[in-house]
Amino acid sequence: MTFDGFPDQGLVFYEGLEADNSKTYWTANRADYEAHVRTPMTALVEALAPEFGPAKVFRPYRDVRFSHDKTPYKTHQGAVVVQEGRGAGSWYVQISADGLTVSGGCWRLESDQVARYRRAVADDVQGSRLEAEVARLRAAGWEIEGDRLVRVPAGFSADDDRIELLKHRSLYATRHWTPEDWLHSPAALQRVRTGWQDLATLNTWFADNVGATTKEPRRR
Repeated sequence: MTFDGFPDQGLVFYEGLEADNSKTYWTANRADYEAHVRTPMTALVEALAPEFGPAKVFRPYRDVRFSHDKTPYKTHQGAVVVQEGRGAGSWYVQISADGLTVSGGCWRLESDQVARYRRAVADDVQGSRLEAEVARLRAAGWEIEGDRLVRVPAGFSADDDRIELLKHRSLYATRHWTPEDWLHSPAALQRVRTGWQDLATLNTWFADNVGATTKEPRRR
């Protein structure tokens, strides 16, 4: 399967889904989703797999069990690559009517991982490395995001070095591009590849300092 870009028909499909997020619209337009969204996304991540590893292409259905928003379908298509055996640090790509989004880092950390993250941030060597990498990514045009505490976390002081990083419960870097001609061409593959390469140091830091959770899986 060759990646030739994200067709404009896929973005048009999502514009329609945003206006009518219903089973009726989905059923009538599912062929467009399969041909112009899921197929090119699958081709994209397969092309990147030799360098970054296999990806999970997310299902288009929303989990509405615990949400007040009961609309049944996602208005974007995402895919994620998790570093096998490393526990923390992932790459993400998303296509929607708004364009292309590329991200990397950690979106959700369990309590034991948050504790290890904060110990590493407080460490003079590892904390300085993350601080420098975050500064570099910001200067390169990345947005640094993630769940953060409003107050100082327990066990730390407002005067601590890197206090803003210590407030994070998750941390990831994101770049977004609105639709342009290159999005509909193979050039989009290189845009994602270059972005993921730029996030490799951040993901390595998470893998080395945070790792996998030791908590038991949740049972429902």
